[in-house]
Amino acid sequence: MVSELRRVEKIMDTVFSFDVRPCCDGPAGRFAGALNQVVAWLDQVERTFSVYREDSIISRLGRGELCRAGCGPEVNDVLDLCEQVARRSEGYFTLTPNGRLNPSGLVKGWAVARASKLLRSAGAHRHSVNGGGDVQLCGGKAAGEPWRVGVANPLRPRELATVVTGRDLAVATSGTAERGNHILDPHSGRPACVLASITLVGSDLTLVDAYATAAFAMGDAARDWVEGLTGIEAYAVTRDGRTWWTSGFPEVGLVRR
Repeated sequence: MVSELRRVEKIMDTVFSFDVRPCCDGPAGRFAGALNQVVAWLDQVERTFSVYREDSIISRLGRGELCRAGCGPEVNDVLDLCEQVARRSEGYFTLTPNGRLNPSGLVKGWAVARASKLLRSAGAHRHSVNGGGDVQLCGGKAAGEPWRVGVANPLRPRELATVVTGRDLAVATSGTAERGNHILDPHSGRPACVLASITLVGSDLTLVDAYATAAFAMGDAARDWVEGLTGIEAYAVTRDGRTWWTSGFPEVGLVRR
């Protein structure tokens, strides 16, 4: 049987990678069937939530062809979570960027976190699920060995800004390196321009990813805001090359001074 199980899939307009490690009671290859089910579920998530598909439920809801009551529990759960993050972030996270219903700022993190939970429920207690650079880690890489997640420096290609180390962590980065100025400040309607990237670390990628989007829009004000969040830390790189981090970040990440 396969000792380690790795797979890469193009889903939700990005690349998902899965790294399932052996557990104490057997090799990782026995989770191949569970991984197939996870990938099939992610395909369904894309068909449901893609704002680029005219026939997706979220597109039809945005055009008023459906009401929320008829959209199913997963859609309503995601929309409820988006509304909670919008309130918690004082509107820096929004369900309607550019005036159009679009929960994408939360959906990917939610999908990665849910995929990890599905693998865990199947017995895979050491794994990593990476969706477009945002990662949910389950257990450790091996017995007594933590996972290590490198975070790219948005200002210096091929260099790392920081490294996050630990078990059972979620790591999400919002920034300009891959997609340019794609995150708007909902309060001004203009692209957020203070930070080059911000990385948040917590336990569940659903909120960590959405909070990272909101924090990027906040700019330097995100530091105090993240300090007020329970169980979440941040590391930021500004457009002018400064770095800052929250008080608990050194416990999980490498601080580069």
